[in-house]
Amino acid sequence: MTTISNEKTVTDGTDELQAHPTPGLAVTATVAKPKGRKRRRTTWLPPLVVFLVIVAVWYLISLFVLNPNLRFLLPLPQDIVMKGFIDPLSFNALIVALWQTVIVSMLGLAIAIVIGVVWAIAMSQAKWIERSLFPYAVILQCIPILALVPLIGFWFGYEFQSRVLVCVMIALFPMVNNTLFGLQSVDKGHRELFTLQGASRFTTLSKLSFPAALPAIFAGMRISAGLAVVGAIVGDQFFRRGTPGLGILISNYSSRLQGEQLFATIITAALFGVLVFWLFGLLGRRTVGKWYDFS
Repeated sequence: MTTISNEKTVTDGTDELQAHPTPGLAVTATVAKPKGRKRRRTTWLPPLVVFLVIVAVWYLISLFVLNPNLRFLLPLPQDIVMKGFIDPLSFNALIVALWQTVIVSMLGLAIAIVIGVVWAIAMSQAKWIERSLFPYAVILQCIPILALVPLIGFWFGYEFQSRVLVCVMIALFPMVNNTLFGLQSVDKGHRELFTLQGASRFTTLSKLSFPAALPAIFAGMRISAGLAVVGAIVGDQFFRRGTPGLGILISNYSSRLQGEQLFATIITAALFGVLVFWLFGLLGRRTVGKWYDFS
């Protein structure tokens, strides 16, 4: 009877709270919304302020510092929009080049991700494998691409394959390094627990090491994605045959002193790189964000 009475008392109290909410709770709910709005405001407001400052400085330099005859070095923003984006000929060339850059960079990134993850997994299995292979990853990162251009062109030609290869070479090292770091950062206690249970190498890798390394892998993907865009543009600069990408447009507009179209192409390349970086960050948050703060 006592238990029933206590439960009834609790129930009655809850019903009373629902029927007559206290002012304190109402105030708390009201205050929570502005906090969320303030957090969103602090996310987008600072970049917007910096952007407006950059545009203002841009106008000042273009109008009051540069000689009118040299204004092609830093065209006015509205001229870039009109001649680089709204003009039909320039816009069509920009879209075709952007699509070619998307294909080259994403294919190169996919190959770099596969090679980098497999390479890192192999090195994580034994120290002697890591000591044997990791120096070559560092060497590949340090060799200037310009030094390899004649060899790449001689072996693979001067078209699509060579551009993809340049993307792979530029985007590979972050995948190797970050994946290896993630695989080797597994908690020692967890690893010892798997050893005590007699787990095989494959079980330890698939059930422990690889899931634990996912945040580092996605961080490497985000870095490599931006580098793949750079690699596609750099590859265009060196291998000019075939369908032109953004790099070829940049080179052509620069040689013709078409400043408005040049800046429009550079802005497009930058926005594409930011978009790819953001997409892989979003993919990382969706995949591991429930149990890891992937910011």
